Amino acid sequence: MSKVRVCFLGTPEFAVTSLKALLSDEHFEVVGVVTQPDRPAGRKLQLTPSPVKALAQAHNLKVLAPESLKANPLMLQEIKTWGAEVAVVVAFGQILTQEFLDSFRFGCVNVHGSVLPRWRGAAPIQRAIEAGDVESGVTLQKMVKKLDAGDIIGIRRVKITPDMNALQLHDVLAQLGAELLQVELMDYVRGNLAPTPQDESKVTLAKKIEKMESQIDWSTSAKAIDGKIRGFVYGPGTYTLLQGKKLKLHRATVTRDGGSIGSAKPGTITAVHEDHISVATGDGVLQLFEVQPESRNRMAIADFLKGHALKVGDQLGV
Repeated sequence: MSKVRVCFLGTPEFAVTSLKALLSDEHFEVVGVVTQPDRPAGRKLQLTPSPVKALAQAHNLKVLAPESLKANPLMLQEIKTWGAEVAVVVAFGQILTQEFLDSFRFGCVNVHGSVLPRWRGAAPIQRAIEAGDVESGVTLQKMVKKLDAGDIIGIRRVKITPDMNALQLHDVLAQLGAELLQVELMDYVRGNLAPTPQDESKVTLAKKIEKMESQIDWSTSAKAIDGKIRGFVYGPGTYTLLQGKKLKLHRATVTRDGGSIGSAKPGTITAVHEDHISVATGDGVLQLFEVQPESRNRMAIADFLKGHALKVGDQLGV
């Protein structure tokens, strides 16, 4: 069987893993790549290519980087000249037109970071951790115009451990997504695998994370706060206020043993230990192990306490 000609669309590191898998697989030929335009990055805000573009250029692939593929019909005409049989979309970040979806013999497939139909949308990895899900996964779907609603070609699943954060889950799912392309995508293209419809009654939405969600609400449960800290480590992070200044939260655990909690107001420090502090929440106690003061690096609570004389009764969130 001849190689399957692939048009690849993707932007961040999550997509790099899939592109590497296709480039290393003798069954596929990547004939061109579409990604987001170069963006300012670093302290000097220098224009920097996306991770996918950097990899594509290193392999001397054709690369297009439009602000909007939808608004640039000439680019679609150029893509058609590549002669791709299937488009593989992994965290591309732009809406695709029906004309684009119909431009390939085997259509467009998408690697999505959840077990669809759960967590359709922009932030499936973060929302799964935030919600306290015990399982996640990655889905290969046949793309349709409706958001993440296409028939399922394949799924890989993974358990979410209590201490797993979104960055760790991201890396696992990126690798599993690459495996889907090397196995299930090839089976689909060969006609050995028929996609199955999603169960619309089980749909949940992973809406885009807004910056205002980053501030911790201590009246919620310790479990919910811990989920948000682990979920938002992938962006945009979480913080509370201490003496009117932002204090970013990086690592915590949930416990019922929080010192003299009694009827402490949520956000109250109930115990101060050498390597952590305990904070009352709306339900349970959260132990904080790593934080980051304003304009400082991330640090262990032990180091933070050297410069901040916290005591039982002090209040976070004010």
